[in-house]
Amino acid sequence: MPADMNDYFKKKRPNATSGNSGDTNQGGNFSMNNPLNGAGKGMSWLIIAGAVVFAVIAFKPFTIINSGEVGIKVRTGKFNETPLYAGLHFFIPVFEKIIPVNTRIRLITYSDTETSTIGDTYNKGLSSGDGFEGGLKRNPAIQVLDKRGLTVNIDIAVQYSLKAESAPRTIETWGSSWEEKIINSKVREVVRDVVGQYTAEQLPEMRNEIASAIQTKVRQSIDSLENQPVVLSSVELRTIVLPPKIKGKIEEVQAAKQDVTIAEQQKERAKQEAFTRAEVARGEAERNRIEAQGQADKIRIEAEEQAKANTLISHSLTAELLQLEQIKTQGKFNEALQVNKDARIFLTPGGAVPNIWVDAKGDQQRLMGKQ
Repeated sequence: MPADMNDYFKKKRPNATSGNSGDTNQGGNFSMNNPLNGAGKGMSWLIIAGAVVFAVIAFKPFTIINSGEVGIKVRTGKFNETPLYAGLHFFIPVFEKIIPVNTRIRLITYSDTETSTIGDTYNKGLSSGDGFEGGLKRNPAIQVLDKRGLTVNIDIAVQYSLKAESAPRTIETWGSSWEEKIINSKVREVVRDVVGQYTAEQLPEMRNEIASAIQTKVRQSIDSLENQPVVLSSVELRTIVLPPKIKGKIEEVQAAKQDVTIAEQQKERAKQEAFTRAEVARGEAERNRIEAQGQADKIRIEAEEQAKANTLISHSLTAELLQLEQIKTQGKFNEALQVNKDARIFLTPGGAVPNIWVDAKGDQQRLMGKQ
């Protein structure tokens, strides 16, 4: 198309005169003026721009990748290994397309308990996955045979996310159902392998060991895949649902163990109380012994001191001292006879036995009273 539309119409109509404003020229022939005559080059560019805008709206050769997603560009059926991160990205319609893939943390639960689902549901399709409601997928509880062949239901939850760097290769290799092929299959395989090593009665007691073994083996199984397509956040063992008969027997055993524990506690308490009483009695006896020993020591010490005093006194006595003491005593008796003349005093020679005072008046009065 010529740049100037006026030149184009002039070449097509050489007999037309630009200055004639009527419907006929001087020769009387019909002519039509260029409708864009006088519009200039600006109008041409506006038309071109409008055509470009229309093409952009009609074919939409761009897409927006949100945070928490990566884009996979597919050119003529071949996946580009370089992921497209958050932002605006252009592609060539018909030959190229961009597929958004969710890389946020996601959750798969294996449970028979109904729970509400919440998540980022604004973008579905390949980014959300089959059977997902937002970032949560529910599966039935995993049925496992224990060591004796009894059926046990395992309630488990797995948190994971698609690795952004290897997302194009993961989708190319595993397809849109990569979660079912990678997460679901590995988790079920590991749970059956671990739980199958125990009997149903052992599962509640070995719960912590089983949970640790499941998480370790699931992580090892997924990390061993080429390019490590998935980042595993956690594997949580939530509930072990045992058969009703086994559960009843375990409860009976637990109740019996609890009774034994209570009896042992009572026995230990009685033993402690007896020990306490024995210690108190032992302490009381020791105290009494110490007090008796102290009293005996006191008497012994007093006797020893008295004996020492008597020994000192006996060593200090002489015949002259005894005679002097007898004279003093006799003087006291003489003074007493002056007051009571009826008294009788028996003097003992040598002073070995004390003098005896007898109130004769009192004896006479008692005799008269009896008559």
